[in-house]
Amino acid sequence: MKPLEQGSIIPLYYQVKQRLDARIKSGEWRPGDKIDSENQLMTVFNVSRNTAKKAIEEMVQEGTLFRIQGKGTFVSHPKFEQSLGGFYSFSQVLKEKGFNPSDIVIEVDEVEPPAAVIEGLQLAADENVVMMKRVRCADGEPIILEASYMPKSIVQNKEDLFEVGVTSLYGLLASRYGVTVVRAKEAFEPVLIREQESEYLKTEVGKPALLLERTAYDTHDTPVEFCISIVRGDRCRFYTDLV
Repeated sequence: MKPLEQGSIIPLYYQVKQRLDARIKSGEWRPGDKIDSENQLMTVFNVSRNTAKKAIEEMVQEGTLFRIQGKGTFVSHPKFEQSLGGFYSFSQVLKEKGFNPSDIVIEVDEVEPPAAVIEGLQLAADENVVMMKRVRCADGEPIILEASYMPKSIVQNKEDLFEVGVTSLYGLLASRYGVTVVRAKEAFEPVLIREQESEYLKTEVGKPALLLERTAYDTHDTPVEFCISIVRGDRCRFYTDLV
């Protein structure tokens, strides 16, 4: 293996990261494989423990690696990537990438909408909504915890939403109620996983995540869904092309 450049302006820990990342990208280390320990990295690269530790810690924070207490450090599965350049469906994105999407509907109820939902859906102050909470999975792995709010005037029978476990929400809205979603507006902000969210998403409290708010519009440019999602930061990445 090519030795590190001791006199380079690139920090040694970052050079170690580059070497480890190259071994992952080449397929030498595959998802689920255990990587070298800190002691082994110290010997291989002739670096201090702090340097080896920092390289691993940053890759864990970025989601490239994950630790299991008492067992070691392992290669994570690749993140799901999605462009923000256009309207997309999470289920369709997973299918295109070869994964099997599935939803676990946790709760469906008629509720008084929070202020953000009233504003997003342009509701009257006394208008209730139908709320559906679900966990969105890829090959059975929980990825997103989501709460969707829809005007009661659209979802006339809330029990219909339990079918979302076997069909897509937008597909159901189109086939059952004649509502076709054609565009959406989204906003993102970084957050940390809280206790209840960690239980649904099968991940640790304090892990990085994205809070995503989506307002979906139909063919008449009427808002028909306001959705609040907690997206696992270790499993998803969003990007955009700047032209």
